[in-house]
Amino acid sequence: MTVIDPRLTAAEPEPATPGMLRRAVRQMLRNPVVIACLVVLLAVVVCALFGQWIAPHGANDTNVPAAFTPPGAEYLFGTDDLGRDVFSRVVLSAGATLRVSLFAVGIAMVIGVPLGLVSGFFRGWLDAVIMRLVDTMFAFPVMLLAIAIVAVLGPGLNTAIIAIGVVYTPIFARVTRGSVLQVREEPYIRAQRALGAGNTRIMVRHVLPNVSAPIIVQTSLSFAFAILSEAALSFLGLGVQPPEPSWGRMLFEAKEFMHLGWWMGLFPGLAIFVTVLAFNLLGDSLRDVLDPKTITREDAS
Repeated sequence: MTVIDPRLTAAEPEPATPGMLRRAVRQMLRNPVVIACLVVLLAVVVCALFGQWIAPHGANDTNVPAAFTPPGAEYLFGTDDLGRDVFSRVVLSAGATLRVSLFAVGIAMVIGVPLGLVSGFFRGWLDAVIMRLVDTMFAFPVMLLAIAIVAVLGPGLNTAIIAIGVVYTPIFARVTRGSVLQVREEPYIRAQRALGAGNTRIMVRHVLPNVSAPIIVQTSLSFAFAILSEAALSFLGLGVQPPEPSWGRMLFEAKEFMHLGWWMGLFPGLAIFVTVLAFNLLGDSLRDVLDPKTITREDAS
């Protein structure tokens, strides 16, 4: 009779290894949806970095006689009420949008991940204090809190970065804490304690790498929400300020002229929709391939 070691059926997640990550990457690259998302995001990044060479006109180059020209050969996405090329403005707006989302998500990660790591690892009164602060921030709707921060600091691109970064910090803290609670009592963590490793070493060398998967997924999803938040703030006149273009600001400028130039709002709206969709689908794919149970099953096979 074959005796099965019950430890082998516990489905405990093994410590993360570079090989697991490489297998996850290969699995993602075999997914056509992921490839499509990466192509879209690469195009947005190229527009953000090289937009001044891609755009045929400047963002604020006006040609009043050509106002409300529909999409065509000369103006690919048409022109707005001042005769500005909508295609050029959409391309050049990618820079501001990605800049806001990149720095805002960076702020949220830099603050939220350490808070969640410390809170979940040490528990006790420290966990209670940190989580009460996080719960207090969660009590406010995201956009309402962002608008309140902008109202205090004043509108502008840097203010939008700070506001969005602050409102998404508790999300990273909560995600990190939940993951830390799952791994803090794993055998490999207890083994490090038995060997005399310090708390800082255990958190940085062993806990953080093994909770990185949900953080990576949350980062991708947060980029999508940050783009939406920036567009909403700019639409309300609280984000990116003229003369710098942004997709949200373009929607605000187009709302009064939809009956004269439907394309003014269509193309920046599509840019927001496609970019956010790409980040969301990429986040879903990351969640699937970085799931510890999935990785463990593939590694065992």
